[in-house]
Amino acid sequence: MDQRKGVDWTVIILTCQYKDSVQVFQRELEVRQKREQIPAGTLLLAVEDPEIRVGSGGATLNALLVAAEHLSARAGFTVVTSDVLHSAWILILHMGRDFPFDDCGRAFTCLPKENLRAPVEALVCNLDCLLDIMTHQLGPGSPPGVWVCSTDMLLSVPSNLGINWDDFQGARVIAFPGSPAYAVNHGVYLTDAQGFVLDIFYQGTEAEIQQCVLTDGQVPLVSGIVFFSVDTAEHLLATHVSPPLDACTYMGLDSGARPVQLSLFFDILLCMARNVSRENFLAGQPPEMGQGDMDVAGYLQGARAQLWRELRGQPLTMVYVPDGSYSYLTSSTSEFLLSLTMPVVPKAQIVHSQVEEPQFLRPGCSVVNCLLEGAVHLEPGSVLQHCHLQGPVHIGTGCFLSGLDTAQSEALRGLELCDLVLQGHHVRLHGSLSYVFTLVGRLDSWKRQEIDTYLNMSWSDFFKKTGIRDWDLWDPDMPPAERHLLSARLFPVLHPSRALGPRDMLWMLDPQDDGGKALQTWRVSWRLSWEQLQPHLDRAATLASRRDLFFHQALQKARHVLEARQDLCLRPLIRAAVHEGFSKHVLAMLDQVAAGAEDPGVASRALACVADVLGCMAEGQGGLRSGPAANPEWMRPFSYLECGDLSRGVRALAQERDKWLSRPALLVRAARHYEGAEQILVRHAVMTAQHFVSMEPVELPAPGQWVMAECPARVDFSGGWSDTPPIAYEFGGAVLGLAVRVDGCRPIGARARRITEPELWLAMGHQKDEMATKIVCRSLDDLQDYCQPHAPGALLKAAFICAGIVHVRSELSLQEQLLHNFGGGFELHTWSELPHGSGLGTSSILAGAALAALQRAAGQLVSTEALIHAVLHLEQVLTTGGGWQDQVGGLMPGIKVGRSQAQLPLKVEVEEITVPKGFVQKLNDHLLLVYTGKTRLARNLLQDVLRSWYARLPAVVQNAHSLVRQAEECAEAFHQGLAQAR
Repeated sequence: MDQRKGVDWTVIILTCQYKDSVQVFQRELEVRQKREQIPAGTLLLAVEDPEIRVGSGGATLNALLVAAEHLSARAGFTVVTSDVLHSAWILILHMGRDFPFDDCGRAFTCLPKENLRAPVEALVCNLDCLLDIMTHQLGPGSPPGVWVCSTDMLLSVPSNLGINWDDFQGARVIAFPGSPAYAVNHGVYLTDAQGFVLDIFYQGTEAEIQQCVLTDGQVPLVSGIVFFSVDTAEHLLATHVSPPLDACTYMGLDSGARPVQLSLFFDILLCMARNVSRENFLAGQPPEMGQGDMDVAGYLQGARAQLWRELRGQPLTMVYVPDGSYSYLTSSTSEFLLSLTMPVVPKAQIVHSQVEEPQFLRPGCSVVNCLLEGAVHLEPGSVLQHCHLQGPVHIGTGCFLSGLDTAQSEALRGLELCDLVLQGHHVRLHGSLSYVFTLVGRLDSWKRQEIDTYLNMSWSDFFKKTGIRDWDLWDPDMPPAERHLLSARLFPVLHPSRALGPRDMLWMLDPQDDGGKALQTWRVSWRLSWEQLQPHLDRAATLASRRDLFFHQALQKARHVLEARQDLCLRPLIRAAVHEGFSKHVLAMLDQVAAGAEDPGVASRALACVADVLGCMAEGQGGLRSGPAANPEWMRPFSYLECGDLSRGVRALAQERDKWLSRPALLVRAARHYEGAEQILVRHAVMTAQHFVSMEPVELPAPGQWVMAECPARVDFSGGWSDTPPIAYEFGGAVLGLAVRVDGCRPIGARARRITEPELWLAMGHQKDEMATKIVCRSLDDLQDYCQPHAPGALLKAAFICAGIVHVRSELSLQEQLLHNFGGGFELHTWSELPHGSGLGTSSILAGAALAALQRAAGQLVSTEALIHAVLHLEQVLTTGGGWQDQVGGLMPGIKVGRSQAQLPLKVEVEEITVPKGFVQKLNDHLLLVYTGKTRLARNLLQDVLRSWYARLPAVVQNAHSLVRQAEECAEAFHQGLAQAR
């Protein structure tokens, strides 16, 4: 979760114009709450504007009323009361107008960005960026009140921005720097030296804009962000019962009031500006009102008069963000493409996309949420979004393609697309879902007043080139002023005899001599204009399609990450898949990777990811992830894995898993068993260390003759944990350690001897302790708990098994094995003068001592190097896991560095570090052993570390790099005597 301090919003409201999209956007807010982008306790509301053209001011008033109504109901009131605002932080986000480059509006326009801090992997939309800015940069520190934020702009805000809210009253606007030239087509604030807003100009004159220029030569742009204090919000809310402002809310609409269009900035806020007179305010009209709305001017004047009475006198101040940036998402294709491809980087921007041939993507292009297979060429300055294409396809400069899939790839082959916008749209016509394609040129204007071009040519040239006539596009009686791109019936949606595709638009680029068939097909098709398409857009289907493509490409990327052994974290993707209903798809992919893996590291990581999916599905319920994993129901798949039948074992695991998905407790238990399955593969990988265990036969000691092994403890100076499987053989490890005496003695030891009785006598305790714990094993049943670390004598029992003295799966009894091979049994006594769980490598060194004594008592001589590998094997049998640093540190003398390479079989190599004369004494003088009294079982720590490693958490991967590097640096420092400095 994002740990930056942010606002705990009480209510977040997203306003939209379309009744049929309210539930769609409600779900989008809830999804972001699941992703932890929105605080868990925040009330989320998607609110429909009372009318399509109520303006930003009317939408704000309606949203404020809805928020107060819900908070009043939550507080137990039966009527709306403004008292609930006094302890609320409210954020109102306005969706705004239609956007030609995204069917879901500017808010859901995807950006070429990734949030690497996010706990859940997801596409980054403009809405996500604005939520982050409002929550973590602009909102913190503000008192209770109402923030309003448009979603029609791209913002950049410095992270260290601090706004002073001491004794704040009234309303406050946030302004960003812009050039005077940019301000000609935008809104700007005029302020005094204290920051009070004097006036607000929209498309002001040169003289008005020059008044607003600040000392940095820039002007403060109207950014679409404003904050209302509780007192000012109460005044604004009070207007909802006053005609004609009541018509801005759903209550007014339900009461039959005539809708009124208000601007947030040029009606509501303008009346608070100090230099604005009542006469001029009442006579003006907001820029949101079109030329055809002059008949409602009188109605608007009454609304403005009511605003003046209620809000005049409320202070309006401005906060200027000099280091921030603002870019309005215009309907200009050139400007939109520029916003998605700048700054130009030395490589293509590939975000949340899987690309088979990235070398075909040129610097300065952008690919977002795409799956590109084969040779898909993309030139600089072009953008692909939400596309699944199969090459060969060539897309030239200045293009924007969105919503295309493999079915349309064929239509693009052989074409050279340049300066074009080709989009696929989900539309619902007469209850049926269809897919419609639109094609325009990069230079074409979506503004009603500009009708000069289509497909980057004049209308007259277009008609001449294609054979299309103006009566094909517009009704003959339509006034010339209304004949523009938005109203032209250009886009085929239905043909009487066949399905339509992009070819039915692309033919216009290069009409072929086909006898006019393409033109005839176009003419007989039912065609709609852009304006006519808008009410039929299915935004739910659009977002669902994007989500499907996102997970489709993400699963392919995840498969590649696993199979290529890349150190990328998949946990955010796993969380996303679980939150958004794609967990079964992820599980199926992980099953395929695990079953087909030749590398045990790949297979075990895939199984660990399955455990992560199951744990995430439990949603924090069902218990701890660490726990037992030996339920009889899972023994069949485990047995396949133990036998090395990976494919069959993975299938059996999946079959059993399907029975454990019904509730959190079962999910967590299933996750534990998948970690158990993963450990089987790790164990087999570690057991490859047996390749380096060799023994030399020697004469058996006489019965009763003790063989003793005494060992020092170990101190890890640098590199610890890099020796832990699977890190040790997937990444490679290096550890610098010392062998140390404690109180002048070797504190760990074992002794073994042959006895005449065909039994195993085990004793654990201090070397001279007559009260040591004693166990007698007379049958194989007495050894079956060798793999339970907490069981009495488990380590010693595992030592007998790993030494090859006893075979627990043999058909021969324990007595028969001992008599046949050794003529009797063994007695093994181990001890440690160190506290249990001291962290000095006791158990691993003790295992090495026990193995050394047992092997010699059984007539085998084992080298120290072989013993290091034998302990690795023993700890896997014991199920404590563990690496090799402890036995390297305690079984090898002096100062040394152990290393293992990223490969199997797992081999440990040890290099003795020679140090300057007197350096050992310096170490002795500076070492102090302090016993804290706290113990831990290494197995529990290992489970957490391995879980994090298999998840490839960035911090863990970085730690692995640092541990190995620092161990080598430390070894060199020891060799140099710490450079005689420390």
